[in-house]
Amino acid sequence: MRLTKVQDALQKKKIKYEYTEVDNCGSLDFLFRGLKFHVWEYEDKVWGAETNVFEAGRSQDIEGDYEEVISKEILSWPDMLA
Repeated sequence: MRLTKVQDALQKKKIKYEYTEVDNCGSLDFLFRGLKFHVWEYEDKVWGAETNVFEAGRSQDIEGDYEEVISKEILSWPDMLA
């Protein structure tokens, strides 16, 4: 299982998500307040993830400690009601 920090953040916020894994890269797709978000992990000389968690209409690549960066952003969002 990949993207465990991001999955933990989504679970803490009670955000339902779909997880898939292909070629040892994790992929998360989820809705938050009616908007579609994604975190798609990749390995292309370095590990990283493409995501739109910072701006729903625009994807960007995060490399380095991408799980920490993405998790921190998700945890800053308002809590979902159960």
